[in-house]
Amino acid sequence: MRLALHTMLTIGVAARVLAAAEPSAAQHAHPQSYCNPLNLDYAYCPIPNFAAQGKHRATADPAVVMFRGDYYLFSTNQWGYWWSPDMNVWNFVPRKFLRPEHKVYDELCAPAAFVIDDQLHVIGSTHTPDFPIWRSRAPKNVDVDRWEEAVASFAGSAWDPAFFLDDDGRLYLYHGSSNDRPLYGQEVDRESLQPIGPKRELIRLDDERHGWERFGEANDNTFLRPFIEGAWMTKHDGRYYLQYAAPGTEFSGYGDGVYVGDRPLGPFKYQTHNPICFRPGGFARGAGHGSTFQDRGGDYWRCATIVIGVKNNFERRLGMWPAAFDGEGVMHCDTAYGDYPQRLPDTETPSDAHGASLGWMLLNYAKPVTASSSLGGFAPNLAVDEDIKTYWSAATGKPGEQFTSDLGAISQIFAIQVNYADQDAELLGKVAGLRHQYVITASSDGETWNTIVDKSANQRDVPHDYVELATPVEARFVRIENRRVPSGKFALSGLRVFGLGRGEPPHPVQDFISLRGESEPRNAWLKWRQSPDATGYVIRSGVDPQKLYNSVMVYGANEYYFRAMDRDVPYYFQIEAFNENGVSAPTEPLLAK
Repeated sequence: MRLALHTMLTIGVAARVLAAAEPSAAQHAHPQSYCNPLNLDYAYCPIPNFAAQGKHRATADPAVVMFRGDYYLFSTNQWGYWWSPDMNVWNFVPRKFLRPEHKVYDELCAPAAFVIDDQLHVIGSTHTPDFPIWRSRAPKNVDVDRWEEAVASFAGSAWDPAFFLDDDGRLYLYHGSSNDRPLYGQEVDRESLQPIGPKRELIRLDDERHGWERFGEANDNTFLRPFIEGAWMTKHDGRYYLQYAAPGTEFSGYGDGVYVGDRPLGPFKYQTHNPICFRPGGFARGAGHGSTFQDRGGDYWRCATIVIGVKNNFERRLGMWPAAFDGEGVMHCDTAYGDYPQRLPDTETPSDAHGASLGWMLLNYAKPVTASSSLGGFAPNLAVDEDIKTYWSAATGKPGEQFTSDLGAISQIFAIQVNYADQDAELLGKVAGLRHQYVITASSDGETWNTIVDKSANQRDVPHDYVELATPVEARFVRIENRRVPSGKFALSGLRVFGLGRGEPPHPVQDFISLRGESEPRNAWLKWRQSPDATGYVIRSGVDPQKLYNSVMVYGANEYYFRAMDRDVPYYFQIEAFNENGVSAPTEPLLAK
């Protein structure tokens, strides 16, 4: 990648200059942006005892590969998969990868996908060797089942498998998901697609040294040893990057790290800059167990798991963030502002801006709201608190239920994200024909309303619908009115309005301090003076003041307890404030002492 990604989001007045320099940015014929969580028609969890606290959508563990110029996405328990020509619209293909004798709920759990001999291959996690590897030359064909068994019984049965085809044509398998065992690697014969040679132990967690690998929501080792899982291999500039997830998919700190070696089966060395993909704060939290892939322009991306964890610990979604290798070969991702609108690939922009924020800010965080009704404690303000775990629910799912957000002042609106929550849903598994229908209107005075999004005839299942407006709208009030929900109540975990206010970005943060634990050097206490003109803050961190690749987004506070440091290396921190008008200049990098 040409630039360090943490510099891509322009700062201070420059963020407003970016938007001002592109007044027609939202008027492109095709959307130029996306917003996490990805707007996929996620299946409902198919496992009854996992849905005892409420039926809900769920998936995780994405494997994204390119095949014949299109992107293919496989993930846990979807009874099918998606393909996309542009990483914007994802088309679902229903398909169960099971034989009739396989009586399991985990139909395709934590799948592996790879391309070899101009065929797309896939296999799910299994501990038994009677599961096949499937292959297809025409996986987009919905009407005819074009999948066949490449291998009837794969002897290398593994949980969380990942395959890697090297430049020399040799094929390798990486796998493991455990809190007491390592990740393993083994060569696979590319003709028979069966393992050859010894299974090798490759890497283990070292949570005594690596703070981010500690189990728990706040890396505080609550009740279990941490898990290592989610292997993925990427080769870049002749080196092998073995990626892994830790410490547990239930937590906001779920992230991905990397070890680097000169050979596909090691030995591997822990990259000093870790984790590589990490998002413990903001609306959509978690960025673990992912896959790294390149778009048609050659830029890298990482698709990974976002946690919700309300109805069940494994209630999850998917997100996508730009990835890169810097000039010294350091692998990293940019998740700062990673649930705000981001550039899609293949737009007419410089390739070194891939995935960069468009400078569209959140306009309605913690602003006044009203609703047509509420169900118990699921209050309206919970739809604008930037927490995907909380939500407002109307008393019914009937047409006419509505929710209104007051931006506080007339602002320029570029995009809106509608995040539905599952309240009193009645579905299990993948159900065809589901659809969300709604209308969004806007007003400058709360009296005269104009329709800006009309999806009253929508025929798609869009649980995290993201709409980039064809033309920016100036308004103060935004209202969504329900027409139809797939099941249960009309409920929103986030009605998120993006654009630019008419004011100024916040001033730079003052009195920023970082105090590192003397008895526990994996921890630091970060504190700063509260900025009255700030909505929130982004704290960047790293082991090099010029490479602050990780970040945390914080709302409504002026302190943060950071427990993700490696024990034996220095750490630097930097903070910037943001509001609906833009982003402040950052502080100078500060060494934690």
